[in-house]
Amino acid sequence: MDGGATSLLRFATAGSVDDGKSTLVGRLLHDSKSVLADQLEAIERASLGRGQETPDLALLTDGLRAEREQGITIDVAYRYFATPRRRFILADTPGHVQYTRNMVTGASTAHLAVVLVDARNGVVEQTRRHAAVAALLRVPHVVLAVNKMDLVGYAEPVFAAIAEEFTTYATSLGVPEITAIPISALAGDNVVMPSATMDWYGGPTVLEHLEAAPVHTDPSHAPGRFPVQYVIRPQTAAHPDYRGYAGQIASGVLRVGDPVTVLPSGRASTIEAIDVLGRAVDVAWAPQSVTVRLTDDLDISRGDLIAPTASAPATSRDIEATICHVADRPLRVGQRVLLKHTTRTVKAIVKDIPSRLALDDLSQHPAPGELTANDIGRIVVRTAEPLALDAYANSRRTGSFLLIDPSDGTTLTAGMAEGTQRQPSGATAHRTGR
Repeated sequence: MDGGATSLLRFATAGSVDDGKSTLVGRLLHDSKSVLADQLEAIERASLGRGQETPDLALLTDGLRAEREQGITIDVAYRYFATPRRRFILADTPGHVQYTRNMVTGASTAHLAVVLVDARNGVVEQTRRHAAVAALLRVPHVVLAVNKMDLVGYAEPVFAAIAEEFTTYATSLGVPEITAIPISALAGDNVVMPSATMDWYGGPTVLEHLEAAPVHTDPSHAPGRFPVQYVIRPQTAAHPDYRGYAGQIASGVLRVGDPVTVLPSGRASTIEAIDVLGRAVDVAWAPQSVTVRLTDDLDISRGDLIAPTASAPATSRDIEATICHVADRPLRVGQRVLLKHTTRTVKAIVKDIPSRLALDDLSQHPAPGELTANDIGRIVVRTAEPLALDAYANSRRTGSFLLIDPSDGTTLTAGMAEGTQRQPSGATAHRTGR
């Protein structure tokens, strides 16, 4: 499916400070008639209080008092809106380098990222940083919105040069699809309505592209992954032997009759029944929430992973990953942490931090020893129990994890698994540090 009124697109906006991210989002909400009358009145009052004659549409997303006073975005502002063709969840992410971690939060589940560039400044370091984050997070679609075209006389050569430079850079990072659109968020050119002053541009407006961007893939192309969230055992007179495993299918398809393997134990069984909303079905797919029953009475608990035997992942205690460190306290070699993967949380230790990524030139700084807030780097983690992770390149859902401070539950790091020391299911890995 590529569109339709029932489809949902998650997208994030990013760009340097004052490139107009919040104004673009406000324009989208305003011109698509997604702003309630009382919201607009509140924005008009706030704008007048700041000495502005016209409503500042950026205030529709800059909700924190500190943001409104400073005129910048310092947190991820989530908004929901809909058009007749599609529903949207947008994340307006910060532009400052010290808030790179907030973009990681906003883009981690996004189908599409809108990267804004000021037409007067072109591609700057922060533009490259946001393109690199989008590539690391495997965001499948990137829109380059060249904003403030009204301040460069709506000149086509200015747009063409910026689009070529960004496309070359983003393509080198591995971004699969890039669409460049010239806009003026302040004036509304090519945001929702086509621009009357840029007749040289024949492509879609931002909203038209958002409505048409594909968001669904065939779930049968992905391996089945079902993290168990809850074990249902009513033990009533009507259901004395009922044992069901409830959760959300993370990827792929499950079918009644499929041979499956339970990880990390490696025990095998067969899917006997699948219930969706209390109704028995023969097949279910991601991201449906289901209850699965197996033909065998196995010892399965929250955090176990059920997968079709033919495509079951290997398990390991050694995980290599690219991470974005989101906590203010550093992450150091030898640090003890908790690792949360899907519904499973295990103890772990940071074995090694081989490198830190310099996002301005994508060079690797070897053996930094620690990672601080907003750093992106590679780590090796050893877990107390085997985990069944996919490579993040193959599955954003089952290839991602969090590192958590065991003392207070603070989230330290968002991780994207690169690979593991593969071993038979249920076995224990023994390896030395890199």
